[in-house]
Amino acid sequence: MMKNRPDPSIAVRALRSAAPYIRMYKGKVFVIKAGGAVFSDEASTRALIEQVAILHQVGIKTILVHGGGPQLDVLQAQLGIQTQMVQGRRITDQKSIDVTAMVLNGLINTRILAICRDLAIEAVGVSGVDAGLIRAHKRAPVRVSDGGDPIDYGYVGDVDSVDTHVLEKLLDNGLMPVVSPLSADSSGTLLNINADTVAAAIGGALAAEKLVLCTGATGILERVEDPGSVISYTDLKGLKNLRDQGSLKDGMLPKAAAIEAAIRGGVRRVHVISYKSHDSVLAEVFTNEGTGTLVVADLNALSPAEQITQ
Repeated sequence: MMKNRPDPSIAVRALRSAAPYIRMYKGKVFVIKAGGAVFSDEASTRALIEQVAILHQVGIKTILVHGGGPQLDVLQAQLGIQTQMVQGRRITDQKSIDVTAMVLNGLINTRILAICRDLAIEAVGVSGVDAGLIRAHKRAPVRVSDGGDPIDYGYVGDVDSVDTHVLEKLLDNGLMPVVSPLSADSSGTLLNINADTVAAAIGGALAAEKLVLCTGATGILERVEDPGSVISYTDLKGLKNLRDQGSLKDGMLPKAAAIEAAIRGGVRRVHVISYKSHDSVLAEVFTNEGTGTLVVADLNALSPAEQITQ
């Protein structure tokens, strides 16, 4: 005989408070991007996929884009290949692009799909190469600092376009795309593309309701040295001010570029959250308070409730 039953009113209140958001977002497109650090252990991977599963199961058209930097670093070190980074972006030589394909399209994508199967999510793994999903070209050498020599990023690509039909066919058939950011140019040369960049391009091409960037950081910080200085919400002008004052460093620089590209491309809301925070994706989507940083085109786009509680 059960003497101490759990209080069902807690679950009922949670469902009631989530219901308006479910009605609002059902049938809308969300792009969730998770960095490779999320997939460093099974517990954090499963915690994220369980949240993504809920979005998918309540009728939100969800696309998961994944990175794989930490796993790539480990395998390259084991193979004696040195990792080279410039301003948060990876330099990829011929040996590195082969390892990149192994890690992104093989190791991480397949592990995600295995957990999706366990959670009864009909997920399909694709990369930018599949059916010409991401059309890209090899990045030309670029000068990243005044007076410095141009940097050749090697087999790194810049996105030209996204073939939305590939993803739309999957979404319309109730499938969840799990996207590796590897792509190729028109001649079939494999190219490594920053996962934030790919997620932003996909979000813009589909005019996604939300782009959610899951990172190790708690959000965008006003002061890099102070983890507690998370900015609750900002707009493109505020993002530029943060960049100009030096508040954006290392991996946050390409994220800021991706955020701007996504919003200018048509994404309504971009969220930067920490995968380390409990149920951070669900909290960001189904509450006004959220857990990280919300970025919009202009602060006037925020409702009064969002500006008070964010």
